[in-house]
Amino acid sequence: MGLSIPEIARDERDFILNKLTSYEQSLHPSSAEDEELVRRATFTVRNRAVLFERFIPFSSVLYAVVQDVRSAEVTVDFKRDHIICSCPSKTICRHEVGVMLALYQYFGSVQEWKANWQAKKGVQLHTLANERSPESWQRLLDEVVDHALHSAKRMDDYMISPLTDSIRAKLQRHLPFEREWQPLFHIFMELATLTKLWSHFLTTGTLSGSYYFNYYIERALTKIKDYLMELSSDIRLFETDAFYDSLQTMIRELMLLKTDHVTERFHLYSKFWDRLFIRASYTEKELAALREQPDSPTIRAMQMLHFIRTNQKEALTGTMMNSSIADVEYLITLATFAKQSRKDELAEQLARQTLPFIGEFITQLEPMDRQFFIMYISKLFETISLTEQQALELYAAYGHYGVQPYSEYLLRNERYGEWVALHQLHPSSIAYLDSCGLKTVLANAPGLTLPLYHYYAMQEIAQKSRMNYKQAVRIWRGMKSAAKKSGNTVFWENYIDTVRQQYKRLRALQEEINKSNLLV
Repeated sequence: MGLSIPEIARDERDFILNKLTSYEQSLHPSSAEDEELVRRATFTVRNRAVLFERFIPFSSVLYAVVQDVRSAEVTVDFKRDHIICSCPSKTICRHEVGVMLALYQYFGSVQEWKANWQAKKGVQLHTLANERSPESWQRLLDEVVDHALHSAKRMDDYMISPLTDSIRAKLQRHLPFEREWQPLFHIFMELATLTKLWSHFLTTGTLSGSYYFNYYIERALTKIKDYLMELSSDIRLFETDAFYDSLQTMIRELMLLKTDHVTERFHLYSKFWDRLFIRASYTEKELAALREQPDSPTIRAMQMLHFIRTNQKEALTGTMMNSSIADVEYLITLATFAKQSRKDELAEQLARQTLPFIGEFITQLEPMDRQFFIMYISKLFETISLTEQQALELYAAYGHYGVQPYSEYLLRNERYGEWVALHQLHPSSIAYLDSCGLKTVLANAPGLTLPLYHYYAMQEIAQKSRMNYKQAVRIWRGMKSAAKKSGNTVFWENYIDTVRQQYKRLRALQEEINKSNLLV
């Protein structure tokens, strides 16, 4: 049976059209590289350089060869929806585009497809990149992002990663040759892309809580921070002043987006002001812009950041007076910022402002986020002077999620009896006790730990397996050591004799006790 390419093309019409549509979205007609790729792909079709060798109907796989400077083998798997080319290119190559166009010509016009693609051509992207102004660079980004988005329709969230990777790759082609301009280009494009895409996702209803969206946000914020470190260490050129002004507006716009990832965005905002915008004129301009915005927790936090930076204590105090539970995350971040800036007095003032709201705020968090938040803020409060009443109210607000930081507080104050009572109230495991400071209690008040050892040994025995009996013996070894250190040797001998009598019918347990040195 002969190879009927027209028949294959008609049968796989949807596959071919979908591939060409994806090429239209991925290849930008204003990019010299993409324009050359399409030109050479259509050239291979026009000169009949695409040769179809064989087709396997059972697996729906088509094998073709493109006669180029070096021949390339292209495999089209219609069933699995992918194309493999033997050339070194890791992205879309002219060979696979040529094969798709060679199939398309059996039911469509290649020349018309190319003309429609070229009709979207605007200003040459390299021209915009070479013109060193924020307006030109913004136009460059708009051209690339708008072309990649293709439409204002809501996209599937799993497409976010390939979309952003494609945008980064296209922008990377226009990276300035001069080393001193490269960090600025990176940070400008990454920040502008993040703001534009985030706004697009909000407008179109793309799931902002999905794994793919969160992964992109975290990755983008990390990249911006890395570029920020590189940019802040470079010598600043006079020609870059306009870009710094533009970055100031862009980071403010990112903060004012009414969406999630509040803490991460605010942390990035503070990084910009800590690293880049160190002139007093920038601060005055920013505060003037913020005063024009309606009052909100975000606006208050941004204002307080600048009050901390400029040491305006009265203004900071006045703004804090309007705080509510909605300000807790911001206040904690600001307190950390003040601490890092060695403004301990302001840090304490900000941290104490959160105390009335901590308990209610924690209950509003997802259970899996509570432990992380408590561990984060407990590190902050460790460095802040609190009255005993304030400390107790704080740890009470933590609930059972705050057992470990409360344990550390009790140990710092040598309140070993209360430490033991806390862990009797919230039982866990011997391993968790170790992480909460069991060794410290053993060193200072070993006798107090005996009830804890007894409780966990009994828990193991209740499982009634040899593995648990072995664990019970290990716990008893610790109990024996604690009894010895506290001078309770007689108590220990009576205790272990009582245990042996109580569980004399558990042969495996008796064997494990006899094999140990508990009776010595």
